[in-house]
Amino acid sequence: MDHLQHERQHEVVGKGMLKSYLSITKPGIIFGNLISVAAGFFLAAKTEPASAMLLLTTLAGVGLVIASGCVVNNIFDRDIDQKMKRTQNRELVQGNINTDVAFVYALVLLLAGTALLFQFANPISAVMVLLGYVFYVFFYTMWYKRTSVYGTLVGSISGAVPPLVGYLAVTNYISLEAVLLFVMFCLWQMPHSYAIAMFRLQDYRDAGIPVLPVKEGVDKAHQHMKAYVVAFGAVALALFLLGEVGYEYLAVSAAVCFMWTKVTFRKVDCLNYIQWSKTVFKVSLLVVMSISGVLGIELIPLPFL
Repeated sequence: MDHLQHERQHEVVGKGMLKSYLSITKPGIIFGNLISVAAGFFLAAKTEPASAMLLLTTLAGVGLVIASGCVVNNIFDRDIDQKMKRTQNRELVQGNINTDVAFVYALVLLLAGTALLFQFANPISAVMVLLGYVFYVFFYTMWYKRTSVYGTLVGSISGAVPPLVGYLAVTNYISLEAVLLFVMFCLWQMPHSYAIAMFRLQDYRDAGIPVLPVKEGVDKAHQHMKAYVVAFGAVALALFLLGEVGYEYLAVSAAVCFMWTKVTFRKVDCLNYIQWSKTVFKVSLLVVMSISGVLGIELIPLPFL
């Protein structure tokens, strides 16, 4: 009886550790980024041959590299995380995972993801994902996030790399539509991130993170968000005007961009900014999922099906 109880305790501990190691990779962030990877992949698959295996290995490779970046982010943000209610119970803050072990874990994830892309996609996609990793870990996490109001802008660069990697995995070259895709996702990141900073404003203040809503106020951030949303819509339209996408894309992107613009341009004050920013955040997710989805529906060539 004691032996069975002992085995069950070990099983519970094992499951708990597995959950802990999974949580520090931030699965939600990985999933969100993989949607954009698929968008880039599908856009490229309109004119270049692709396969289901290439899609799966690209998603796996990028997912592993993003997981590594999130683990490193957890390691370096321990001091910040313990000051924020939302993050003070994270595994590394609580000491549930040794930091040295976490570093090794991050390294293994990084090497595995890069190797997958290099071996099954192409070297340029592996190099690009590493550049995005450097921007996220070194320039954003370790530097600009803590010191500059422009941290969100730096983070948007790394956040726009996954769709570009998805595109490059198919084409093996950078084209005008790849640049537009990259710019579009950079622009999308800004109001999306500012919305998060607004409805978690007190957390960011407590942690001393100098995001725009904290440093220059909600009104200034609102003005920036309106400009970014309009610019995003313009770049999304440019893909159609250049003949890179079809009318299905135009209809869906126009609808969701109009919705996002309408919500973003609402009047904001000290009484409603939290609820408003949550709405902007939710609509931003709808925008990226809708555009990524319609690219998949519209642009996958018949042989790929």
